[in-house]
Amino acid sequence: MALIKKRLGDLLVESGIIAEAQLQEALQEQRKTKQKLGDLLITQGYITEQQLIEVLEFQLGIPHVSLFKYQIDPEITKIIPESMARRYQAIPLHKEGGKLMVAMADPLDYFAIEEMRMSTGYRIEPAITSRDELQRAIARHYGLQDSMSQMMTDMPTTEDIKETEITDEDSPIVRLVNQMIQQAVQLKVSDIHVDPGETNLVIRYRIDGHLRTERLIPKQMQGFITARLKIMAKLNIAERRLPQDGRIKMQVDFKHIDIRVSSLPTIHGEKIVLRLLDLSTGVKPIDQLGFGEHNMGIFREMIEQPYGILLITGPTGSGKTTTLYSALSHLNRENANIITVEDPVEYQLPGINQVHVNPTIGLSFAAGLRSILRQDPNIVMVGEIRDAETAEIAIRASLTGHLVLSTLHTNDSVSTITRFRDMGIEPYLIASSLIGVVAQRLVRRICPECKVAYTPSDQEVIFMKNKGIHAEKLHKGAGCGNCNRTGYRGRFAIHEILGINEGLRQLISDKATVQEMRAVALEHGLIQLMDDGIDKVKQGFTTLQEVIRETVAY
Repeated sequence: MALIKKRLGDLLVESGIIAEAQLQEALQEQRKTKQKLGDLLITQGYITEQQLIEVLEFQLGIPHVSLFKYQIDPEITKIIPESMARRYQAIPLHKEGGKLMVAMADPLDYFAIEEMRMSTGYRIEPAITSRDELQRAIARHYGLQDSMSQMMTDMPTTEDIKETEITDEDSPIVRLVNQMIQQAVQLKVSDIHVDPGETNLVIRYRIDGHLRTERLIPKQMQGFITARLKIMAKLNIAERRLPQDGRIKMQVDFKHIDIRVSSLPTIHGEKIVLRLLDLSTGVKPIDQLGFGEHNMGIFREMIEQPYGILLITGPTGSGKTTTLYSALSHLNRENANIITVEDPVEYQLPGINQVHVNPTIGLSFAAGLRSILRQDPNIVMVGEIRDAETAEIAIRASLTGHLVLSTLHTNDSVSTITRFRDMGIEPYLIASSLIGVVAQRLVRRICPECKVAYTPSDQEVIFMKNKGIHAEKLHKGAGCGNCNRTGYRGRFAIHEILGINEGLRQLISDKATVQEMRAVALEHGLIQLMDDGIDKVKQGFTTLQEVIRETVAY
């Protein structure tokens, strides 16, 4: 198939997908960022990736392939080297005579097509696929397998680990670990689990809150991989009996990645968990946190208070830190002295003084908080209130003219008040200091590429009717290569925001029960977690099953 050399922008305008003015605006931005036009238009929200695929498929006759259904012969991938596949975001599919079909994210990249033709000697027939599918396919078919094969060729005993084998950048062990992390970054993994078993080493990835097994590695590689990860995290590789914590900072695909590393001795060896944080994504503005209109108004009002304490609550991994950082970024002005005490410091915010807790030398949350109150702060952020001492200092700081932001592990907003009481804090202090509580959960977002409408089942109709909501159509993901056939892609937060009014302050002072306080809060417009989730189900952002799964205990 001969490609007609036509510009993407012209094709999109001719198809009526974007206006000429939008194209010119994007081209002007492209001159500054040097980003590919298709990627830029998707980022700006003018088109979706599916629209781009359809235009190229129907207007130019470029075939569209779903890589998750495609069986790729490992021998075929050897025709195009890994470096070229990653550079041009392309993977060979099959050859016929002098032709080589290649799946590409950008089949109009004529320079890449010519480069592959000269390198391989084949005439390149491009096909289009989504970028996420392509990255998964490249990660699956390149890299790890080659490094594993090389390691297995000449494998010494675990006790015979040489320093060069885990420090030399060209050694297969180092390449294997780097490729494992690179693959995780491309797949938007939040955590990598390296689990030792009796007969093998299991690598598992947590994507959108769900763990899945990525691959099994022979048991004899365990010592090398563990040692390499501990070296990268500056841990003691000789200590295998005690848990250790460390940190890795590295650059992957031009992104700055911060990795928290935790090792734990088990009966089959050390289990290592790596938590990945993409520093290049930055801190979200508060209007991108997923608040509904009603909740956004309350949240803005609370963080603009001159003093008092505001708490973000929820289980581990519910996005509390993201919400805190967004609030701090919103409040970061020239006339404000903002100091944080965290464990660990995740994002570094310009203009904000951030303190890293170090309990081994006596710098606990309570000790750090005492010290920073002598630094004339306007706003204080405490990473987490873990004990009564920290809670008492935070509350007293909020009563002496400081705005204090912090997190707490509770199931909902109202039970936060009883948690403080259980810590031994006097009710009158809670009533005087507390501005409000934000409870939140993360739910998976329906994949936009395979999102379809459906008629709700009888059970779903009854459930929503009990919540006072009627919807003739709901949405779900059919499953595609972009979402690894799960129907979900990415996550967002659902919220419950409790603003403390005079009625609630009186109830707190009177040691009222959770039920009594919740009843008053509901009278004053509290939107409960599940209700906020169901509203987002009705808007087509997520599914009812996902909301129930995250809020059922609540």
